[in-house]
Amino acid sequence: MTVLDRRALNRATLARQLLLDRADLPVADAVAHLGGLQAQEPQEPFVGLWSRLRAFEPSALDDLLTRRRVVRTHLMRRTVHLVTAEDALAWRARHDAMLRQRVLGTYRRELAGVDLDELAAAGRAVMADGEPRSMSELARALADRWPGPGPRPLGEMLVAALIPMVQSPPRGLWRTKAGVRNVPLSAWLGRAIDPPAPEGADPVGRALVHRYLGAYGPAATADLRAWSGLTGLPAAVASMREELVSFRDERGRELLDLPDAPRPDPGTPAPVRFLPAFDNAILGFHDRDRIIDDDDRGLSVAGARVVLVDGRVTATWTVEADTVVVTPLRRITRADRAAVAEEGAELASFLSDGGSGCVRMTAYG
Repeated sequence: MTVLDRRALNRATLARQLLLDRADLPVADAVAHLGGLQAQEPQEPFVGLWSRLRAFEPSALDDLLTRRRVVRTHLMRRTVHLVTAEDALAWRARHDAMLRQRVLGTYRRELAGVDLDELAAAGRAVMADGEPRSMSELARALADRWPGPGPRPLGEMLVAALIPMVQSPPRGLWRTKAGVRNVPLSAWLGRAIDPPAPEGADPVGRALVHRYLGAYGPAATADLRAWSGLTGLPAAVASMREELVSFRDERGRELLDLPDAPRPDPGTPAPVRFLPAFDNAILGFHDRDRIIDDDDRGLSVAGARVVLVDGRVTATWTVEADTVVVTPLRRITRADRAAVAEEGAELASFLSDGGSGCVRMTAYG
């Protein structure tokens, strides 16, 4: 079985993630290809798309949100993701059990004795008037009936698990600050969520495997689980074995992939890329060694924005007064510093609507 080293996996991931060469895809197609973008920080997907698409305009994403072609909803790993309306409707039921269990993992004691199906029905009745509500408003509407758990456990169970919700605009629009207002997904899109598959069938699981490998592969089943939060995909993987190819990584793990997916030569140059907080190019793996060193792994869950140099996390970045400030994690060559400065200036211009191209790099150490 062919062994793919860390650099080969890195270049494959960059190609699938549209980070090796910016793509000409429409924004909705890019969101679909990526299987969504993690989006609990509302402005971060704009940077993620800017780094992946040529001539990306924030208004294009705003338009998709307001026209209800993409939505912000709790999905993979119980985190807020920006996904296409079609994927939200098709995938949501497959995530129901995982979403419940993840909320219970945090609030099991508070929610002990609460009939979750009864709670869900009461929550849907409150939301039936079509009015957007915050999580706390929904929880307060039911607090008299369930006084024990408290508003936070009730609200999170309702909004993140029991009732498929959309975070309605203006939340998530470019340069807009707005609180979370929830609307039932089916009401927002005017379509019922796709029902669960019959017992023994898992078409959504198969779709998730295919989509994941197309955007993240080659990858192990543990990586697929880390991305989706779902533990019940082995049957889907098993049913697709004859459609997939296998490799090994340097640690001996089996990696699965789509036969015709890009696997560039490991020597392919990789341009500097600025990634937003919680980008799935890093978080979408159990073994993140292909893109980030183990010593820096904590950055990926702490919300640090990172800079890829030669395809690997090499610096972090922030914005101060329209200036992109880059902080190296290790020494960077003069040529790479120039490339970082050039890309950082383009990012500063994007974030400031052309008002600034300022970059400042701090000294290493």
